[in-house]
Amino acid sequence: MTEQCSKPLVIGLAGFGTVGGGLARLLEENADLIRQRTGRDMVVKKVLVRNAGKARSVALPRGAQLTTNPADLTDDPEIDVLVELMGGIEAAGSIIDRALDKGKHIVTANKALLAEKGIALLEKAGRLGRILRYEASVAGAIPVVAALKESLTGNRISTLMGILNGTSNYILSEMTSSGLDFNVALRQAQELGYAEADPTLDIDGHDAAHKLTILIQLAYGVAYPFTAMPVRGIRGLSSMDIRLAREFGYRIKLIAQARQCATQDGRAPRLEAGVFPALVHHTLLLARVGGVYNAVRVEGNAAGSLFFHGRGAGDLPTAGAVLADLVAVARDERPNNTGFVGDRLETAEVVPPAEWRSCYYVRLMVDDAPGVLRDLAGCMAEEGISMAQVIQKSDEEGHGVPLVFMTHETTEKAMSRALQHTLDRGMLREPAVYFRVLG
Repeated sequence: MTEQCSKPLVIGLAGFGTVGGGLARLLEENADLIRQRTGRDMVVKKVLVRNAGKARSVALPRGAQLTTNPADLTDDPEIDVLVELMGGIEAAGSIIDRALDKGKHIVTANKALLAEKGIALLEKAGRLGRILRYEASVAGAIPVVAALKESLTGNRISTLMGILNGTSNYILSEMTSSGLDFNVALRQAQELGYAEADPTLDIDGHDAAHKLTILIQLAYGVAYPFTAMPVRGIRGLSSMDIRLAREFGYRIKLIAQARQCATQDGRAPRLEAGVFPALVHHTLLLARVGGVYNAVRVEGNAAGSLFFHGRGAGDLPTAGAVLADLVAVARDERPNNTGFVGDRLETAEVVPPAEWRSCYYVRLMVDDAPGVLRDLAGCMAEEGISMAQVIQKSDEEGHGVPLVFMTHETTEKAMSRALQHTLDRGMLREPAVYFRVLG
């Protein structure tokens, strides 16, 4: 064994919350495995925290020193790699930027930072020849980042879609299996620790959008502006729609999806990407992903359809992904930060949501009167939309009759215009509810 290989990998750990504690545990429990796989030990020298006097349920890594000063990590010449588990954007971005300037490699689980500011950090790491790895930023224990960056590099990816937020998936699973209303399922998720006191990032879809932005970079080699991504969450989703979707043979899931549309030669990939509740047919594996689990389905021109499923969060699942990145650093692997030559990424051509094509589920609350279905069908026909299936229910306690139908494929623009016609003509008791339908 060479002297270089026998030298321990020295770690500066920024953040010692749930995942940081899980990493400390794995570094101790798996120390012999780490040596077998890398030929060297891993040592945490310093741990950055906000409050050094705070009582902690997890013991610090053996020999590690607590600090509240970021410079103690970034400017220590003995530290080889900065592991950023602080969360947030500004402070985390600053410490990573400084650590790169000081010649350190980076491992991070920070999806928000990578989605909103990651391009600049990736480009800087590339210029400096530093490793910047981020497996834990998407889907916890599921190795989808490595798969897109390494195992699937012989494929052209046509579509990727997934369930990327465990909190929302838990809520929808409970609404489906137990018949709970949205607010009840959300409170239950909070009581069990699956949802934050402020669940906005999860239930409004932004957490899933952060992760999808990262996956797009890896799958297509382009930067997709996070601010351009259309995002619709599950806040206030009605249990009535959960019920009615089941009658058609579907489950409602919060889906993050990107698919490549026709691209002219020499131009950046043209992508349709967004986060939205969708009906998923019960025969598909995505429909069966329950609780807080995550899943990703990838379509490649060589591999065909691949399905990744597992725990999307938690101390040990996420810490295991962080440790995998540290193993890569310990092996002195060549920087492969984006999966593409060079770390400067073109900007994707964004397909406007109005042009998206899909089948739709539509629920309208209408008066129980002759001719209503005929008139609604007329509004749809004006925009070239045809109905595939229709269900009409009894009056919902004086609120009107739910008229539910599934359409053949159409555009978002045509659907919005048709539903506006029904509203303008006074045909609805309340605004329409509609969702995309996956195969």
